[in-house]
Amino acid sequence: MAKLKAGIPQGTRDFGADVVRKRNYIFQTIRDVFELYGFQPLETPAMENLETLTGKYGEEGDKLIFKILNNGLDNPEKEPLVRAEFDKLLKGKTSSGITERALKFDLTIPFARYVAMNHAQLVFPFKRYQVQPVWRADRPQKGRYREFYQCDADVVGSRSLLNEVELATIYATVFARLGIDVELKINHRKLLTALAEQCGGLERMTDITVAIDKLDKIGLDKVKADLVQKGLNDKQVMLVESYLGIDGSNEEKISKVRDLLGNNESAQTAIEEIKYLLSYLVPTNIGEKSVPLSVDFSLARGLNYYTGIIFEVKANGVQMGSIGGGGRYDDLTGLFGVPDIPGVGISFGVDRIYDVMEELKLFPAEVHAGTQVLLFNLGENESKAAFSVMQRLRSRNIRCELYHEAVKFDKQFKYAEKKNIPYALLIGSKEIEEKTGVLKDMRKGEQRTLTLDELEGFGFL
Repeated sequence: MAKLKAGIPQGTRDFGADVVRKRNYIFQTIRDVFELYGFQPLETPAMENLETLTGKYGEEGDKLIFKILNNGLDNPEKEPLVRAEFDKLLKGKTSSGITERALKFDLTIPFARYVAMNHAQLVFPFKRYQVQPVWRADRPQKGRYREFYQCDADVVGSRSLLNEVELATIYATVFARLGIDVELKINHRKLLTALAEQCGGLERMTDITVAIDKLDKIGLDKVKADLVQKGLNDKQVMLVESYLGIDGSNEEKISKVRDLLGNNESAQTAIEEIKYLLSYLVPTNIGEKSVPLSVDFSLARGLNYYTGIIFEVKANGVQMGSIGGGGRYDDLTGLFGVPDIPGVGISFGVDRIYDVMEELKLFPAEVHAGTQVLLFNLGENESKAAFSVMQRLRSRNIRCELYHEAVKFDKQFKYAEKKNIPYALLIGSKEIEEKTGVLKDMRKGEQRTLTLDELEGFGFL
């Protein structure tokens, strides 16, 4: 049998202990804040029915959905059908004969599906958070993976803008606790609706938002060229350019966009809602840090389901895409036959947050802590005594382990050094008689003899 070369799929990663501990620190920080704000946990399956996902993320998003092949396609009797159906797939069409399921693209659409299925039993407003992996058939690059975790918080069953205020403060609180200096950007999809209406009608909405969403990646000239290719005339392209050129303070931006689009009803609604959000957050210190809110009219969030205020978070001081985003989606459950359940939510990009914290060296030292005490194995009788002491220490939440065999001290010390275990505990025949242990501080090279009671009360941090 040929030897296989070990490897993993492109865009995926293995995580060793150090990385897992750091990721768990991020997860727990976010969970703690979600719980602080009254959100409750939810989990949904890794895969959804393909029809649940397709058509919800725009044309570009649909191309990135990982489809799962149906079972039984290797049946020789199905070969003609399989060939024909694969031809459909290659042309971008969906084929239930080949695939009926897909890995979930994000957490929002599965959440909307869950609400639609369970709305009769839920208490509204329903506030949930979710921490799970999602998959996208994207081109892997720094900060962009094919398998990654999202941490979402959503509120459904309420149209109150207080929900947007709360979600913005969740962002501010989480990133303050993680020590990341961020810029929280906001816009309103109804401004983009107004822009589309001024450029020929709502049918232009998707073309315009998809083009604007690429602004940071391809630049203004290519966005304009893209809009021309999509059928906009010179006057309409100039209007989009004027819209994207709005700058200044938040108040100045609002004034300029009112001058540009203010005669449109959708724009008027958007401006008032943005002003409402700013009135809550600009002058107020929330939690550990004031909310750094910035109006950015180039923010588009290219997903079709957003209908109101939208968010995006960028980390300052690093070259990285957004590390969080979200917005209002007032009729997402209507896609599943349950209309008129408004919702709004945000998402944290944990993998990018990890990369930012690693680059800026923001992880606290205690995150790296694993085993605190290594008990040396000095023989059969000694190891039994050490095991009993180890269990007493574990009952006090002291993380410890007993070396697996009785070997020379040098080998056991090297094991502790390689695993960065700060303390070694030696219990020989003399210590068994005296009910003591010799505790060695591996970092300072110091040691002392302690009674078992003193060991249990010793600070191993």
